[in-house]
Amino acid sequence: MAEIVCVGILCADALAKPVSALPEKGRLQLLDELQLQVGGCAANTAIGLAKLGVDAAIIGKTGHDGFGEFIRSSLKLQGVDINQLRVDHSAQTSASVVTISNDGERSILHCLGANAEFGFDDICLETVRNAKILFIAGTFLMPEFDGDGMIKLLKAVKNNGVLCCLDTAWDSTGQWMNKIGGVLPYLDWFMPSLEEARELAGKDSPSEIAEVFMKKGVKNVVIKLGADGCYVCPRNGMCFTVPAYKVSRVVDTSGAGDAFCAGFLAGLLNKWDLKQCAELANAVAAHCVMSIGTTTGIKSMSSIIQFVAENKPA
Repeated sequence: MAEIVCVGILCADALAKPVSALPEKGRLQLLDELQLQVGGCAANTAIGLAKLGVDAAIIGKTGHDGFGEFIRSSLKLQGVDINQLRVDHSAQTSASVVTISNDGERSILHCLGANAEFGFDDICLETVRNAKILFIAGTFLMPEFDGDGMIKLLKAVKNNGVLCCLDTAWDSTGQWMNKIGGVLPYLDWFMPSLEEARELAGKDSPSEIAEVFMKKGVKNVVIKLGADGCYVCPRNGMCFTVPAYKVSRVVDTSGAGDAFCAGFLAGLLNKWDLKQCAELANAVAAHCVMSIGTTTGIKSMSSIIQFVAENKPA
């Protein structure tokens, strides 16, 4: 059985670089790189965990099409358990066109596809209950599962001693806390980005944001600060910031937050202290941004640990 089960979105990502602006209608623009890779928060994190040597499984949904076959075969090749990955014959696989600028920042055109059809009834509860950690990823991009479906899952596995963690995506509908406020009391760890956390909490600073989440019932909070590292706030302890690592060149920020989550979850699984978890997470994210794609740059656990030992944070 998998040690960590990732539940949520997965998609096919067409990565184009460099793109500073789209060409005019009817015109052609040349690229240096164009790649098809697996994307989506749950898939990215599951692959990152597998690369770190963690037994990881994914639960989600694809369509019965070429993109879906590509995702399933790629996940399997990376060592992710796909036995509970559902195939919807009436929906297309979720896909994104990701344009990457010269400074590594990305813009995304996204089709929800099969992710929009994924719901509680697609989840094998036995698989989740036998895991040590449940990680829900891609909140706000799964309309059939967000909110009530997540609460139902968390209630179903909480009594089995499963550590329950959640990350968000950007909410283009603007519902934010109204959509997931009821989910927060069931979370052991809430792991949003600073931008998404600000929208959810209506506050600006990480300390104020974490306080809002804890008042809503979250046990522990880690906020991803991008180039500034992360802010960790445990319920029973002092909150602290761990700075990011310097990298020689940022190639692509795609998947950096998911890579961070993979590192942090791996640390929690190994029962490391929280500062070590944060350092590992920052290091995995640093490796991610040095290569094009969401998981290409992630190395083995031994390589990441060596990197942490040899590099002091910025």
